[in-house]
Amino acid sequence: KSMAMQRQGRLATYAPFQGQEAAQIGAAAALRDDDWVAASYRDAALNWRAGYPWELLVLGRTGDERGGQVPEGVNVLPPSITVGGHMIHAVGLSWAERLKGTDRIALTSFGDGATSEGDFHEAMNFAAVYQTPTVFFCQNNGYAISYPVAEQTRSETIAAKAAGYGMGGERVDGNDVVAVLVKVQEAAERARSGGGPTLIEAVTYRMGPHTTADDPGRYREDTEADGW
Repeated sequence: KSMAMQRQGRLATYAPFQGQEAAQIGAAAALRDDDWVAASYRDAALNWRAGYPWELLVLGRTGDERGGQVPEGVNVLPPSITVGGHMIHAVGLSWAERLKGTDRIALTSFGDGATSEGDFHEAMNFAAVYQTPTVFFCQNNGYAISYPVAEQTRSETIAAKAAGYGMGGERVDGNDVVAVLVKVQEAAERARSGGGPTLIEAVTYRMGPHTTADDPGRYREDTEADGW
């Protein structure tokens, strides 16, 4: 519906998440209602499952600032447009909860492209040093806009990056909603019990374009998605 509305000129640029539904719903379903979520512009399903109203997610895409006014009692930050910037906020929120003595955690969701941002390093390093109750949830959908993940990093996997920061790293089938649910639940419980942060890499695929301003046919074959 949002894709159609954008084509009609009723929404601004829209980032579809087709193909990543299982990863987003599984991750959000593993959290408690009072946990914090800091996610990206492609995480509409995750944000909605965590409590962000659909009407506000759509309203924000019309350019109406009221879409970013999160209702009282909803611990979900407005979708981040800045790639990777929201990871730092999640670490700060989870650190604050630890200092307050609660067992709330924060989950931050981002794409593979965000792991090349300096904010990723700062967030991961701070979280590991201070053992903040943070779950880093990377949806590796294969591309940072047009840039394939194989050309973006020399790491064998994104999950492997966790070792350099001194935290646990897990890799999961991002198209298996139950597998994602279990992995995020385990990481959440570890964070609540003082075990510190975890990086989870959910391997999935972006079926559509990066956004409605993108033409994926310019950098990948139309048949590439068939296996997914």
